[in-house]
Amino acid sequence: MTLQVLNSPFNEEQVKQLNVLLPTLNDYQKIWLTGYLSIAPAAGVAVLEEPAASIEEEVKSIATEPQSATILYGSQTGNAQALAEKLGAKLAEAGVDVTVASMSAFKTNQLKKLTNLFIVTSTHGEGTPPDNAIQFHEFLYGKRAPKLEHLQFSVLALGDSSYEFFCKTGADFDEQLEKLGAQRIAPRVDCDLDYDALAAQWFEDVKKAIVANDAQAALSQVNTATKEVGGSEYSKKNPFYAEVLEKINLNGRGSNKVTYHLELSLEGSGLTYAPGDSIGILPENDEQLVGILIEALGFQQTEVVTVEQQSLTLAEALQKKLEITVLSKPLLQKIQNYTVNPDFAALVQDNYKWKDYVYGRDLLDVVQNYGPFSWNAQQFVELLRKIPARLYSIASSQAANEDEAHLTIGKVSYETDGRGRQGVCSGQIAERIEIGQKLPIYIHSNPNFKLPQDDATAIIMIGAGTGIAPFRSFIEERAAREAEGKSWLFFGDQHFVTDYLYQTDWQGWIKDGALTNLTTAFSRDGDQKIYVQHRLQEHAKELYEWIEQGAIIYVCGDEKAMAADVDKMIHAIVAEQGGKSAEQAAEYVSSLKQQQRYQRDVY
Repeated sequence: MTLQVLNSPFNEEQVKQLNVLLPTLNDYQKIWLTGYLSIAPAAGVAVLEEPAASIEEEVKSIATEPQSATILYGSQTGNAQALAEKLGAKLAEAGVDVTVASMSAFKTNQLKKLTNLFIVTSTHGEGTPPDNAIQFHEFLYGKRAPKLEHLQFSVLALGDSSYEFFCKTGADFDEQLEKLGAQRIAPRVDCDLDYDALAAQWFEDVKKAIVANDAQAALSQVNTATKEVGGSEYSKKNPFYAEVLEKINLNGRGSNKVTYHLELSLEGSGLTYAPGDSIGILPENDEQLVGILIEALGFQQTEVVTVEQQSLTLAEALQKKLEITVLSKPLLQKIQNYTVNPDFAALVQDNYKWKDYVYGRDLLDVVQNYGPFSWNAQQFVELLRKIPARLYSIASSQAANEDEAHLTIGKVSYETDGRGRQGVCSGQIAERIEIGQKLPIYIHSNPNFKLPQDDATAIIMIGAGTGIAPFRSFIEERAAREAEGKSWLFFGDQHFVTDYLYQTDWQGWIKDGALTNLTTAFSRDGDQKIYVQHRLQEHAKELYEWIEQGAIIYVCGDEKAMAADVDKMIHAIVAEQGGKSAEQAAEYVSSLKQQQRYQRDVY
C-alpha cells in the first residue's frame, strides 16, 4: 500500500516517511500501532513522529501496574464454572492478573485482600445456592463477614425463570456485597437458560470497567480483539445432528414407567466427552399441540412472525423455537397486559393460586380459559422465551464407544384437566424419534461430577431411576481402564422384574470385577417401601469405613426427594458411625464437599 498526498492529512515529508515505514510492518505490528494510536489521546499522550521503537518506550512509560481480579463461581452442572473460566481468559488477555476458583475452594480470610471480585453463580432448586457456593454464601451473611469498602465487584447470575426464585443466589451475593460496603463496578446481570448473549455483554462491561484507565490492558485488548476464547466446532448455537443408532425401552411389560436407552452416533463430529458429562438435546414441541394452540389463539399457522431476526411461519416458530409448555410468573405477568379478564388478574396477584395453577399446565390452558386477548401473532411470540435445551447424563464411556454416546431418558407423561401431557424432549424421544433419524445435540461438560484421576480411589455411587445413567459411564470407563479401585453401586427403582435398568450390564461388571458391590432397593416389591437411603443405613458401618479410607461419594437423581433423603442419611451415618454430634457431622460432610469427595448431579 502506498499513501498518496492527495486528500491526506499528512504533509509531503510525512507521507514519504510513512511510505517507508508501512511496507516494513507485519500484521501484528499494524494492529499494535492502531491500538496505541486509539488510546493515546485518552491517555494524554502525544502521537510521536519518531520511529516505531520509541512508541514502544512511550507506552511503557505510561502503562500502569496490571489490575488483579478474582472470579468465584458457584456451579452445580458446570455452566457457571465454564462462564467464569471464559471471563478469566478474556481478562487475562486484557492484561489483568486473574484468579478463577470455586467458592468452596476460596479461603474467606483472603476476601479483605481483594480489589476486584466477580461472581458467576447459578441458583439451584427453589432459590438455594449450588453445593459449592453454600459455605461462601453463609460466610457473607454471617457475623464474621468483613467490611469491604475497598472492594469492587459485579455478579453474573444464572437461573431459570420458570422457577419462582429466579436468579436468587446471584441477587443474594449482589445485595450482600453492597451491604458490606463493596462498590458495584458493573450492574448485576440475571440470565435465563438462554444466557450466551447476556453473559457476553456482561463480560464486555466488566472488562471495560476494570481496564478503563489501564493503557497496557487496552493495548492487550486490541492485540487480541480477533481472538475467540475456546469453543469447539459444535455447540448449543451450532449443534451436531447425531443419528439415532438404537432405541430400546429398558422397562419390562407392566411397568409404570417408560425409560429409553438411546445410542447416538458421533461419527465425524470430533466431539469428545468424559464420564459425568451430559448431552444437551435441542427439542421441538409437539406439532399437534402447536396446531391446537394456534387454533385457540385464532391465528393462522402460515402467518409470518420474526424470531431472533428470522422470519418464520407461526407454526414453525412455536414448534421449533419457542417454549409453550412451561408457565412462569414473569410470563403470566406479561400475558396480563393483553387481557382484561378479572379472573386472570386475580390469579397472577395471588401468590398461592398462581403456583398451584401453573403446575402441570401450559399456554394452551391459559389461552382457552382466560381470554379474550388483544395481541397479534408477533406480539404473542415476543412474550415467549426460546425452548431450553434438555441435558441428559451420558450413560457410556467414550473409551469403550469411540464414536457413540448413550443416554437414559425417562418419558414424562401425565394428565391435567382431562388432557394428556408429555415432557417436551422425553415425549419427542418416546413418540416421534426413530432409529435412523437425527437429533441436534452438543456436549455439556460437568467438571463437578468426575471420576477421580487416581484409578485406585474407591467410589460410592447412589442413584435411582434414570439417575443410574452417569454410573453406567463410570463403570464402563473404569472397566476399559482396568481400574483397580473399589466401586459400590446403590440403585433404586420401583420393581425388580420390570425396572432393573441395565441389569445384565451390572451383573457382567460384577462378574468381571469392574464393579465391587451392588446394592438395590425396589420400593414397590414389599409391604414397606424401601429406598436407597434405607440400604445406605443397612450398610452404615462398611460405608463409613470406605469414606474414612478415602472413597468418593456420588449422588445422581431427583434433588427434592431422593437426593435430599440420601444427604440426610449420609449425615446420620457420619454422626452415628463416627461418634459425632450433628454439628460435627455437618462439618465433616461439608469438608467432603470441599475436597470434591461428595459430588452430586441432581435435578
